[in-house]
Amino acid sequence: MFPKDDKTDELFDAILTLSSREDCYLFFEDLCTIPEVREMSRRFHAAKLLSENKVYTDIVSQTGLSSATISRVNRALLYGSGGYAEVIRRLGEKKGQE
Repeated sequence: MFPKDDKTDELFDAILTLSSREDCYLFFEDLCTIPEVREMSRRFHAAKLLSENKVYTDIVSQTGLSSATISRVNRALLYGSGGYAEVIRRLGEKKGQE
């Protein structure tokens, strides 16, 4: 787990104020570089594919991530704090309500 501090709390509080996808695009465009957002989105996509029991070779071809990065995402899914799994679960619930 990374250290909790006032600056990180402030960042997460700012993210929690975002209420739409467009808000997210605007905020993250200012906050991050395009490659940073692309990398985060590819890792999250890999987490979703891993949770669907997809094989590494398919994930590599779909995301462009290295097998080492996919392995790191998989370790986070299996042994991490549960953040990926919780967000994936919530997104599944949200899709089910649509």
